Amino acid sequence: EGGNYAITTTEGDLAVSNRDAAYEVTVTANSTTATYDGTKKSASGFVGETEQGVPVTANGQTFYVTGLTSSAEGSNVSDSVAAIPVTGTAVVKDAAGNDVTNQFNVKATAGSLTINKRSVTLTSATDSKPYDGTALTNHNVTVGGDGFIEGHGATYSFTGSQTLVGNSANAFTYTLTGEGCTEGEGGNYAITTTEGDLAVS
Repeated sequence: EGGNYAITTTEGDLAVSNRDAAYEVTVTANSTTATYDGTKKSASGFVGETEQGVPVTANGQTFYVTGLTSSAEGSNVSDSVAAIPVTGTAVVKDAAGNDVTNQFNVKATAGSLTINKRSVTLTSATDSKPYDGTALTNHNVTVGGDGFIEGHGATYSFTGSQTLVGNSANAFTYTLTGEGCTEGEGGNYAITTTEGDLAVS
């Protein structure tokens, strides 16, 4: 009253519009690679994941992606998964916890669960003796490589034999024993055999 000015205020509007193009970010699922040992293996979650979510960077700031799931587990080579499905709907929040999902296009790179075969070598014995008219045999086999896990193994049948002066292979066959002790496609073992030498002099 009595002043030189009559002042009125009008509040302007601060508007943040959606960007024409969403930020493209990628989250990568975890992968696991192991050698078969009879125990359960798993691959789950995402690289760099924290309690807040999976951190991604856009426009120089860190955001967090939640809402996605990736998980696989298994014990045998046949349980391997080349690309674990990523399920759920991505939610993106800024560092303050505000939902900014509509500003992002979230892509997911699938992880994998790889259970490799155990490599086992079976080697029959090498042996020798002077000629005495009886056959030289030796029914011992050495197991090498990764070896069998507890409860697994093999039984052996030998055809290797040398009676006359000379030498021949200590030939044998094997049969795997124990549940899950398998080879071939999808099997848990990769087995190679080496025949020793039977020599009579």
